[in-house]
Order: sequence, then C-alpha cells, then structure tokens
Amino acid sequence: YGNSSVDGILLAFEKINAAGGINGKKIEPIVEDNKGDQAETTNVINKLISKDKVVAIVGPVISGTSIVAGPICNKEKIPMISPSATAVEVTNAGEYVSRVCFLDSYQGAVMAKFAAENLKAKTAAVLFDVASDYSMGMKDEFIKEFAKYGGETVQTVSFTGGDTDFSAQLTKIKAAKPEIIYLPAYYNDDALILRQARGLGITASFLGGDGW
Repeated sequence: YGNSSVDGILLAFEKINAAGGINGKKIEPIVEDNKGDQAETTNVINKLISKDKVVAIVGPVISGTSIVAGPICNKEKIPMISPSATAVEVTNAGEYVSRVCFLDSYQGAVMAKFAAENLKAKTAAVLFDVASDYSMGMKDEFIKEFAKYGGETVQTVSFTGGDTDFSAQLTKIKAAKPEIIYLPAYYNDDALILRQARGLGITASFLGGDGW
C-alpha cells in the first residue's frame, strides 16, 4: 500500500524536476518508512522536520498514522498532504494538513446507498477492524446511512487487523442471514475473510471501500 504510493509520488517528482522543478528549484525527495506504526510515525515526522529540514511532507498513507502526524506538522507549520488517509479526523489537525481523497463518511454513505438502491438489500451484516480508525469510521457511517434507507444491520462483529481465523465472526454472520456484508478493511485481511466466508457457504455479496 505504501510502496505503490511512494512509486507514484517519486514518478511525479521526476516529471516535475524534468520540467524545471518548482520556481527553478528541483525537488529533493527523502523517503522514510513509518512501518504503519504510530510511534514510528512520530519519530519519522520529527526527524524529517528537525534534522532533514523538509519544506513539506507527502503522507502518511493511512488514517491511523496520519492522525498522529498531522498535529506535529501543523504545530511546526510544515504542510502535510495525505494521498489516501480517509478518516474525518485527519484534517482536523489544522490548516497545514490536507488530503486528496474522499472521506470515510462519504464512502460509508455511498456504499449504504448502493446497497439499498442498486442491490435492493434490506438486511446487512458488518465485519470491521476494531484496531483501525479507517474501518471504524466507515462502519459507523454505513450503519447510520443504511438505516435511513430502511435497511437493518442484523449483525455487527469485529476482528483485529492481522488475525488469520475469522470462523467465529463469520459463523455469527451466516446465522443472521444478511443479504449483503459490509467489510470496511484492507485487502490483506479482506482476502482471507472472503476465502473463509465462501468456505463456510456464505453466498451474500461483500461490499467494501478503497482499502480493497
């Protein structure tokens, strides 16, 4: 997830530099890996600002670490822009923090509308990552909006990112017999969950977000 973002960012920098840079100055990229970890994010952001003297930061790419990085950048007045952090709280850090993607609130609402209007679903189950700001935000919005369309969330169960056995959660969902299953998570967990769901005979359609 992060690597593909870095590839795109560096490609853009190359094109900008080849065209003469910004006001005649070439961009000098410094790439750091925060390992998707909040504590490491704090260390990396402080290093980039204090030691490397960067003038701007592109990233982090996920909500959980962007929520940590944003207040630091805003305090130090270093512009930060995230390509893909969708949690509503990210840009609440202040005027120096921006994003180029849509919000979790938008994603959750649009998927609820799609489930109700396009799929004609009346019942849904939700399986979300309790350790992810991204997953939690989309889950809450979907349930709220689905109800507005007359839909009922018949089962809501959680997991923790990195789990490998989802049989307990999926068994509860199967028993509830939902027409659709909303899974706001990242692709590495999604793949395991989808395979295990089909193995248990769950045939309901799965819906997700940009993390897929």
